[in-house]
Amino acid sequence: MNTPNANKISFGKAMIPILFLIIALIFTLQVFNGDPHIPIIASAVVAAVVAIASGQSWKDLEQGMIETISMSLQAILILAIIGMIIGTWILAGIVPTMIYYGLKIISPSIFLVATCLICSIVSLATGSSWTTAGTVGIALIGVGQGLGIPLPIVAGAIISGAYFGDKMSPLSDTTNLAPAMAGATLFDHIRHMVYTTAPSLTIALILYGILGFKYAGNSLDTSSINIILDALSKQFTISPFLLLPPILVIAMVIMKVPAIPGLIGGTVLGGLFAWIFQGAGMTAIIKAAHYGFTSETGIKAVDELLTRGGLDSMMWTISLILCAMCFGGVMEKSGMLHALAAKILTLANNTGSLVLATILTCIATNFVAGDQYLSIVIPGRMYKNMYDELGLHPKNLSRALEDSGTLTSPFVPWNTCGSFMHTTLGVHPFAYAPYAFLNLLNPVISIFYGFTGITMEKVSKNKADGEIA
Repeated sequence: MNTPNANKISFGKAMIPILFLIIALIFTLQVFNGDPHIPIIASAVVAAVVAIASGQSWKDLEQGMIETISMSLQAILILAIIGMIIGTWILAGIVPTMIYYGLKIISPSIFLVATCLICSIVSLATGSSWTTAGTVGIALIGVGQGLGIPLPIVAGAIISGAYFGDKMSPLSDTTNLAPAMAGATLFDHIRHMVYTTAPSLTIALILYGILGFKYAGNSLDTSSINIILDALSKQFTISPFLLLPPILVIAMVIMKVPAIPGLIGGTVLGGLFAWIFQGAGMTAIIKAAHYGFTSETGIKAVDELLTRGGLDSMMWTISLILCAMCFGGVMEKSGMLHALAAKILTLANNTGSLVLATILTCIATNFVAGDQYLSIVIPGRMYKNMYDELGLHPKNLSRALEDSGTLTSPFVPWNTCGSFMHTTLGVHPFAYAPYAFLNLLNPVISIFYGFTGITMEKVSKNKADGEIA
């Protein structure tokens, strides 16, 4: 961390803005029903006051904020483009087609496996665990209840699938935020997460298959699923050809196409397919890209699922990132993050212990700060330099941030994610947590890789051209 005044800040002083942040977030989120933006800005002010009282200048702190914000600008641009993609892809029928075919694969004998896979498909298509749980998740809870499957088990399968897509989709805000904090590229980050996420999902599906055998003979009430299928088929032309754009996005990830031009291409494809398959005009395409798509089927589950996207829809997340970057910039430039990290890293002297410290810090941040974004931002800024010092590629850090920060957030009842899932699915986080197998396995596999060195890529020794392996 580029902090010339790092030694002037003690661990005790560095904890002042952290404690203030925790208290401010608890009161704002739980008591006053507010958003995290203002308490984060207030915490940045407290951090600045502590730093200035310790002899540092406002000019340096302001420069720290600007430098940290500049590091997140690529993620902000990508998020803005993703908003446009979501709007045009829904208008084109691309997202509805993915959901339609996903719901078609349900059968009683593999209900839990199908539930996890369906939620994985929907969350990959939308980039949102909340949208997935709040729409098809609710329908699947109803189906599971009709089958006599305990709701915590069904909710666990929904959470696993929903957070698979939230973690792996290039349309997800956390998937863009984590590499921005670590200094990795988006598609490098996604490819690297396959090593921990693929085995986690595979094991989770096997476990759901084993659990599901007990309920294989039960009859399936598909009425709620059929309502969604009928509404989708009436509002959109459903065609396998509409799966081409997401396949092309996956191909871009494999071919290492830069994220911004690749995603712009996805937006153009969305507009083109909206015109070809849905007969949308340029006015509708522009509105969907800017303001998002508005579904008006009259069926609540479908309208909530599809009314989203657009450039404007990303402004809440972008503004939160800017607030968090201001806080992180002051904390880093003043040396407070250095003081916090130094205290923790006294026990982290190798790759395995560093990955363990990262994951435990992310989990702790989810519990104490109650916000998924902060569980990525704060540890990401704390540990970035330590990964650099050990010669580890930044994508190792970004993967650890998502393996823990993103995936453990729904386990915390007072976290925004846990609170949403509890309200939406009607199951307490502590009840479904033992059955959210993917979320439980992912951090463990990540720690295992850290201590064994498996998939822990180093920075290339041939760095004459400034490239990272």
